Amino acid sequence: MARIVIPEAEALLDQEIRCLDKGFVRLVDYLGGDQRIVQAARVSYGAGTKSVRQDKGLIHYLLKNEHTSPFEQVVLTFHAKMPIFVARQWVRHRTARLNEISGRYSIMKDDFYVPEADQLRKQSSDNKQARSEEGLSSEIAESIRIEMAEDQAEVYKHYEGMLEHGLAREIARNNLPLSLYTEWYWQIDLHNLFHFLRLRMDAHAQYEIRVYAEALAQCAKAVAPMAYEAFEEHVLGSVRFSKAECAALAQMLSGAKHNLEGRTLDGFEKKLAKLRTAVPADTGEEFTGVTP
Repeated sequence: MARIVIPEAEALLDQEIRCLDKGFVRLVDYLGGDQRIVQAARVSYGAGTKSVRQDKGLIHYLLKNEHTSPFEQVVLTFHAKMPIFVARQWVRHRTARLNEISGRYSIMKDDFYVPEADQLRKQSSDNKQARSEEGLSSEIAESIRIEMAEDQAEVYKHYEGMLEHGLAREIARNNLPLSLYTEWYWQIDLHNLFHFLRLRMDAHAQYEIRVYAEALAQCAKAVAPMAYEAFEEHVLGSVRFSKAECAALAQMLSGAKHNLEGRTLDGFEKKLAKLRTAVPADTGEEFTGVTP
């Protein structure tokens, strides 16, 4: 079987998609595309036996009903450069293969991440792991940016001094901070990439990793546009309700109270809020939601 070639993906190969101040994502290689997904699903059929419309319908059906194995036939390989703290979140997705630059073998570059002033925000009052929407004054934000850059320069100067004294690279890297940029080659199949994107493109994900997720999504869309459209429709833009939440919806639609409380109610209301913003865009009709 001939290699599947997608012109949109070919145009992206080895092109840097800039991320943050010094980072990037590059699509290095890909295997398969929409055609490979439908070939895998219709394993007994040859290419060209179905129309584009039928192929699109099949891909939507597969993704909607969580028939994931055909999407695993599509593989993307990336070269990415990101701050270490982003990499430590990224590497939690263990269904990929990666090879990262090593500070034991290489002298680490003088590349550090300094956030833009608009990303220097106060700690969230209701989310222990996130920043709030409230920013710092421009004067304080700029002074913090300068302080970060000065600290990074000082630490890197000490790192260089340790190397000049002959200290082993694997020890000298010890004091380098999480803002240091690292690089890796990262290979993942389309099913697991969609799982990564579902989590890391979410509004609750940290801003810095969302930037990289959006760059990866651009590549996924180029390699498998019909599959990415199905992902947007059935995963990224969808809302999933639990058993208790479905029962609450049924109660509310009948005019009764939902009986939800605490964190369950908070999550339920957030899902309803997502519906209120999504439905008008699809139907042109106002969605007011349901009230207890």
